[in-house]
Amino acid sequence: MSSDNVQKTSAVREGMELDIAKLEPYLAKNVEGFVLPVEVRQFKYGQSNPTYFLVDGNKKRYVLRKKPPGQLLSSTAHAVEREYRVLHVLGRHSDVPVPRVYCLCEDKSVIGTPFYVMEFLEGRIFSDVKMLGLPYEERRKCWYSAVEALAKLHSLDYHAIGLSDYGKAGGFYQRQIKSLSKVADAQAAAKDVETGQVVGPLPRKEELLVWFAKNFPKDEITIIHGDYKIDNLIFHPTESRVIAILDWELSTIGHPLSDLSNLFQPFDVPASYPIPGLKNLSGDIPIPSLEELMRLYCDFIRRPYPIPGWRFTVAFSFFRLAVITHGIAARLARRQVSSAEAAKYARLFKPIMKLACEVMDDANAGKTKL
Repeated sequence: MSSDNVQKTSAVREGMELDIAKLEPYLAKNVEGFVLPVEVRQFKYGQSNPTYFLVDGNKKRYVLRKKPPGQLLSSTAHAVEREYRVLHVLGRHSDVPVPRVYCLCEDKSVIGTPFYVMEFLEGRIFSDVKMLGLPYEERRKCWYSAVEALAKLHSLDYHAIGLSDYGKAGGFYQRQIKSLSKVADAQAAAKDVETGQVVGPLPRKEELLVWFAKNFPKDEITIIHGDYKIDNLIFHPTESRVIAILDWELSTIGHPLSDLSNLFQPFDVPASYPIPGLKNLSGDIPIPSLEELMRLYCDFIRRPYPIPGWRFTVAFSFFRLAVITHGIAARLARRQVSSAEAAKYARLFKPIMKLACEVMDDANAGKTKL
């Protein structure tokens, strides 16, 4: 298993080029110490916001995140402005591990869309949640660190650090499901620019929405990351600890269990699935058990275990991921993709939606407790 392939770069892909003549003077003026000229490459991963690797004239490394080009299907997605704000605040007022940010550019005349620049952190990003390249004890410590970093985020007083207006307090799941449903409908209507074929709807979406409406968990309010998972974390190059949490575009004020269920999602994904899965693995699971990790989180956050409403949060995590991969399919149809691997992810929305519906079906059949 490679631990750093997520940080690998390639030449800038066709359709994702940056206007270097306009970008260079902006960087020289707005990023302290930036030395021209700039060398630009593109990260292999990053399905939503195009992400670039910059090297200045002194060989100092940076990361640039921007919105995709063209007309966007959602006015709330690809929110690089929100990413910049939360990273700036957390970096100054908390011990949550985040990269340092240097500047936010909302002037579309520079490279066509808003963007921000942050530091590049050398470290390990694990694309496989099993982390099989590590001894078990290191794996355990890495997962413990991931849980601890999330608990730090959820423990913050978001009012005290200036993020009171970062989202609506309360009703997170209700708002999210309504918004995701609307986005999914728009994505379903997206047509392939060459064939004219529509992406099509999420299977059993309306049935799942009815089930959600009957089973909402008790409301809780914290700042949340919005897409907290192992491959959005940078681990120290040699130590088993998280040094940075990446990809904050979905962060808001919301329900902390949405982050926790997203992190633990692989425990409900069959090992045979094309996304990270630990369910039905032959032999012992090569990382700490779900119960061990959930108890650890509950200890950190000082909440009772077991967690009521947990299966709802699992079904929601799959529904949200289905909408995200559905969106990749829509952007692929419209030729707005920002990743070389977009075609692979675009095929996932139906099997992921099936996982969400399986949680619902098991609960309806009395096989599991909510």
